[in-house]
Amino acid sequence: MAKEDDLDLDIDGGEEQPKSGSKKMIIIIALVVVLLGISAAATLMLTGVLGGDDEAVAEETDSKAKSAKAGEKKAKGKKKAPRAPLSYVPLDPPFVVNFSGDTDVRFLQVSVEVGTRKPDVVEQIKEHRPAIRNNLVFLFKAQDPVALDTREGMEKLRKDTLAAVQEVLKAETGKPGVENVYFTSFVMQ
Repeated sequence: MAKEDDLDLDIDGGEEQPKSGSKKMIIIIALVVVLLGISAAATLMLTGVLGGDDEAVAEETDSKAKSAKAGEKKAKGKKKAPRAPLSYVPLDPPFVVNFSGDTDVRFLQVSVEVGTRKPDVVEQIKEHRPAIRNNLVFLFKAQDPVALDTREGMEKLRKDTLAAVQEVLKAETGKPGVENVYFTSFVMQ
């Protein structure tokens, strides 16, 4: 038969061993609760709520409200009045100029429209159309056809055209009045 000592069966329950895992968990939870309480108290004291400084809290709240209202007023003040619609004035008939020199391109035909937001300037453009057309013919005639074959060249010509129109209007009326110039047709042959 086998000896009873060899078999170590714990049938009757014997001694209970302490559960160290549950004690550690309770300690960790208690530490987390204490740390959360301390951080909450520190936050409340720093904001002045627990410090008994009710006046400081009220002043801070009032100053934030005032600065928000001032920001709204500035935003309203910065809003521009609605812009008037852009009026387009065609400078008809299209401009046609001959190029001189030994180039394959012999002439340029350009249709130009002028944009302004002021109704009185529309009438001024119509009144001074001969002077505007004269300056633009000279400007177009002086162009290099090779340079006009690129987008940059056309954009430079558009800016120069705007400057020429504004120059005539400023000389005749005292104000440039024109906002932009548009090429509605651009043909080189």
